[in-house]
Amino acid sequence: MKKLLKAMILGSMVGLAAIGFAGCGGSSSGSASGGGSVPKDTIVVGMPVDPETLDPAVTMDNKGWQITYPAYERLVKYKVENGKASTDVEPSLAKSWTVSDDGLTWTFTLEDGHKFADGSPVDAKAVKFSIDRVKQMKKGPSDYFKVVDSIETPDDKTVVFKLSKPFAPFLYTLAVNGSSIVNPKVMDQAKDNDMGSSYLATHTMGSGAYEITSYTPSQSIKLDLQKNYAGKAPSIKHVIFNSIKDPSAQRLQLEKGDIDIAEGIPMDQIDQLKDNKAIHIYEDPSLLCSIVYLNNQKLPTSNKKFRQALSYAIDYNAIIDGAVKGRGEQLTNALPKGMWGKDESLPGYTYNPDKAKELLAASGENVTEINLLYSGHAAFDEAEALIIQNNLQQLGIKVNLEKVAWATFRQRADKGDFQMALGTWSPDYSDPQFFLSYWMDSSYWGLPGNRSFYKNDEADSLLRQAEVMTDKDGRTEIYKKVQKIAFDDAPYLFLFQTKVLTPMRANIKGFAYNPMLDSMFDFEHLTKE
Repeated sequence: MKKLLKAMILGSMVGLAAIGFAGCGGSSSGSASGGGSVPKDTIVVGMPVDPETLDPAVTMDNKGWQITYPAYERLVKYKVENGKASTDVEPSLAKSWTVSDDGLTWTFTLEDGHKFADGSPVDAKAVKFSIDRVKQMKKGPSDYFKVVDSIETPDDKTVVFKLSKPFAPFLYTLAVNGSSIVNPKVMDQAKDNDMGSSYLATHTMGSGAYEITSYTPSQSIKLDLQKNYAGKAPSIKHVIFNSIKDPSAQRLQLEKGDIDIAEGIPMDQIDQLKDNKAIHIYEDPSLLCSIVYLNNQKLPTSNKKFRQALSYAIDYNAIIDGAVKGRGEQLTNALPKGMWGKDESLPGYTYNPDKAKELLAASGENVTEINLLYSGHAAFDEAEALIIQNNLQQLGIKVNLEKVAWATFRQRADKGDFQMALGTWSPDYSDPQFFLSYWMDSSYWGLPGNRSFYKNDEADSLLRQAEVMTDKDGRTEIYKKVQKIAFDDAPYLFLFQTKVLTPMRANIKGFAYNPMLDSMFDFEHLTKE
């Protein structure tokens, strides 16, 4: 363990030295001024998981988005009001917009002065190119734009979206990572008809505050201020993401001041930092949910009574206490608390081993072993897996824990190559559709969201009806019906939603957690004292 820790620390120090300063450390009991070895114009983030790709048209991973969000602009962005993050949007590249009475035509007028990193203007054609490219790539982000029939550009400053049908959350989809506006010159980097995707896997071509200037796989990614950025010049000029997979190494480097933000420290270790005046721990309510995907297309989890049995077999309070140290609450149905449309009358499943055994017998499934796939992507995955293993042992079911790399986990989740799998989910935009449609509509099977491969014709019909409605009350009534269906069918184990703890050096100011932007830090608005 000591050798591993030493190797992790040494690897990170090499990364720091490579960008011009060494990780020589500071006092772990430091003062509120921060200390440490990182310059005031630089922020270093400890990254526990390496991103698969940084192409906005491909990635569906928050760990990649934390790098791409600062590098690209979108038509709209999430507000920060009085130092607090909002789930509503405001103008960004677009200074204004209108929507037709039938909800089928959205017209955006672009702000002047925005430029890509190479100095070329961000115009209407670039917007059209970027969204069309996402649709043509047909990866996960393309699901956001299934209703976009065509995009017109009557002039350089006007973009007109023509939709095939009204889509209630459409404006909010334009704030997500997949809506990032990419320089059309990326096509100069295209190989084998990949539309430049292999290049954008490790590079950026946006108009955001930062751009990637170096990328060393499994070691570090460096962002520098983008000289043509149209916004107010950020105080932070450089952002470095260092790959530090060992939580103890992350904690040690945060205490010493060798990194400014830690992303992979379990809650029990975070609690041990609370008396360190050089570190501030942000604790925010969130819409981050922990669930277990139950493969609805394979026995035994294709059997509804078996899924219900599992739902009664879980000790939800024990998982909340053990995995997130009590900083959470049970996810009673398919919508978290804080999202409009939630049916508060549904009590959720309770820990009832006798009921679980009764349903297991009624299912007719003679199951003695089952596999649980997980990756350790979330800091609480390991604790969750062990508690679930213990709970199901009470039913006479041995749970084989199968831990794999994050990239492997995502590939297998996409293909349905599992029986049970641990998952987390946070919304990209503030609408119940992002939970209920993505989790339950059969058109979203696999990595886009419905990772239990669940199909219910009534749920499909209701969800697709709600998507085209603009009446919030009418949509709420539909979504309550869908939540009841989800409770009965138990396509997932709905575990808990948790608070998010973000430890960072106390000399960093201006951080505002946004549940729509989990793991993202809005670097252009941060300062260092």
